[in-house]
Amino acid sequence: MSIKSFNRRSFMKALAATGIGAALVSTPVAAAMRIADAIRLGDKRFKLSETRFLMGTYVSITAIHESKDGAEQAIINAFSEVERLSAIFDRHWKGTPVHHLNETGRLTDAAPELVTVLKNAQDFYQRSNGAFDATVLPVVEMLKKNADPGGQINLSRSDIDDALALVDSASLHVSANEISFAKQGMGLTLDGIGKGFIVDRASDILTENGVENHLINAGGDIRARGERAAGQPWVIAIEDPAKKGRYPAVLQLKDAAVATSGGYEIYFDADRSFHHVVNPRTAMSPCKSISVSVTAPTVMEADALSTSAFVMSPKDGVAFVNGLENSECLILGSSGARLCSGGWEKFVRS
Repeated sequence: MSIKSFNRRSFMKALAATGIGAALVSTPVAAAMRIADAIRLGDKRFKLSETRFLMGTYVSITAIHESKDGAEQAIINAFSEVERLSAIFDRHWKGTPVHHLNETGRLTDAAPELVTVLKNAQDFYQRSNGAFDATVLPVVEMLKKNADPGGQINLSRSDIDDALALVDSASLHVSANEISFAKQGMGLTLDGIGKGFIVDRASDILTENGVENHLINAGGDIRARGERAAGQPWVIAIEDPAKKGRYPAVLQLKDAAVATSGGYEIYFDADRSFHHVVNPRTAMSPCKSISVSVTAPTVMEADALSTSAFVMSPKDGVAFVNGLENSECLILGSSGARLCSGGWEKFVRS
């Protein structure tokens, strides 16, 4: 899933949908914005929630713990990990490792977390038969360069062919501490996998700090661990592509993750034929699905798999997820069709 931009209204809806609660923001949202809340539960544990604007989206952490101070420190440590990893993965910030790699084509002394993510990206490339490709950046940059939100994008065949020639995960070389491109002009984007990895690491930090019951929501990439109350799973609403609050499904999750990919956030043309999700094999934006939601053991998996299935046709996407262990999906087709994998309904709240 690519990183989403939330406005204030959708931010409040996201908080409400995950049970975190809402708070009024009277000043413009800044990168350092924080919204925090703490309440005492009936079983005398504390429920702490905090939201910050990071990774280009709103990241919310809700923690259930016996110690208020312990939960607060765990949340601080988790957000510190989000900031640390963002400074490695973000391709937009000049000076980050990924930005340096895209500029020079080679990175030595690569951070072990970046190596891990790229090795997983290559695995998803193989598993999806090329539907997921972290080297798709040249195509994305081509679309941005030619974007015309008020009209049509005019792309020449040579523009498309030149960009596609640089999309090649087989030409991305990853070793224990070095990453390089075999072709000059290649570029890397971790939008469909990096945020998921970061959320998983933040979840691990919370667990390592003794907070086993928690929920993290990073712009729709969600990791649920433990319970929201004794015997009660976390309740998650899948985002409505039409933004009318008609959630396609409400899930109950415990020790699981869910991510949603869709082409309804960022468009490059007035007809909305080109959006931020791109088929790395054709340079075109998928149009047969509106959104794809995938559950998996980790957010990184859910993120990459939802992106992969979204690039495919709805039928092929469901077949792809059905062939995987421990993953389920809901696909909303542009024709109005609603397709689910074999075990999706076990997560749906009745």
